[in-house]
Amino acid sequence: MFQQDIQQIQSVITNYFEGIYYGDIDKLSSAFHTQCLLIGDINGQPYFKNLEEYLHGVKNRKSPCDSGEQFQMKILGIEAVNDIASAKLHLPMLGYNYYDYMSLSRIEGQWKIVNKIFTNVGVGTR
Repeated sequence: MFQQDIQQIQSVITNYFEGIYYGDIDKLSSAFHTQCLLIGDINGQPYFKNLEEYLHGVKNRKSPCDSGEQFQMKILGIEAVNDIASAKLHLPMLGYNYYDYMSLSRIEGQWKIVNKIFTNVGVGTR
């Protein structure tokens, strides 16, 4: 069961990565719970958005793929206990070096991202 959970979580994260990379809002939104909050720090500036605001921003920007960037996103780690999980991700894209920490929950049998916190890390820091 545990390995199946990890595979399902990896699938959710793949939808997240591909949704961002290709600008595919349907794929991206499928990874999130509708009440998800996204909170971050981008170069010292606080970032607070709900899912609708976040998707609107992704929809209205040029995707990494359309910008000619190579896909470099990767999963750094996943931990799961019962119906909760966390994932650490690295997303170098669009001139940023993002590290994301995702909280996931199995809701009605499906894993969903329920919270995203993230930051942009300058070269040589972490």
